[in-house]
Amino acid sequence: MGKGEQTREAILVHALRLATKVGFEGLTIGRLADDLELSKSGLFAHFKSKENLQVQVLEMASRRFIDEVIKPALSTPRGQRRVRALFERWLAWEASPSLPGGCPFTAASTEFDDRPGPARDFVVKSQKDWLETIANTARTAIQEGDFDPDLDCEQFAHDLQGIMLAYGHASRLLKDPKARARAERAFDTRVQSARGATRTTSHTGARRR
Repeated sequence: MGKGEQTREAILVHALRLATKVGFEGLTIGRLADDLELSKSGLFAHFKSKENLQVQVLEMASRRFIDEVIKPALSTPRGQRRVRALFERWLAWEASPSLPGGCPFTAASTEFDDRPGPARDFVVKSQKDWLETIANTARTAIQEGDFDPDLDCEQFAHDLQGIMLAYGHASRLLKDPKARARAERAFDTRVQSARGATRTTSHTGARRR
């Protein structure tokens, strides 16, 4: 990586931290220049526009999310353990010291939900990819015999995302000391439900035989 790329990377790392605290709309070239004590014209040469800066920060966040959450989780054994690894890695991501304001995609989803443009398009794609990753991981749990074959994997992904978002709300906005414990309990309940139908079906089949 050349010096120019290293400089850009360092700027984006700081910009990502800043975005989690002030939001993506608050992330401007001027604010970033003041924060880093750099010239506004120099930063403009790197990013050209506020919108381009936002997209590049989101791209960096996506790369980090893949490296810190998805790849390590997918390296664990298939099935329920992989589902749990995804959940636990996401909790660690939300609480990461490098993201002082929490998950950047949570903030971006709120800010860009009704604002058409490249930043919104990127957030939509990344969130759809994330939901599909959860759903596919649930499908491996079905294949491994851990989950009910009739489980609606898209609904499971939706529910798991809801638990994660509720955790962020409870831990960051409400400062609930039991936020993590509640999230883990909700996760266990949802997983138990996904497995419960398998046991019920199995027991029913045994009685029928």
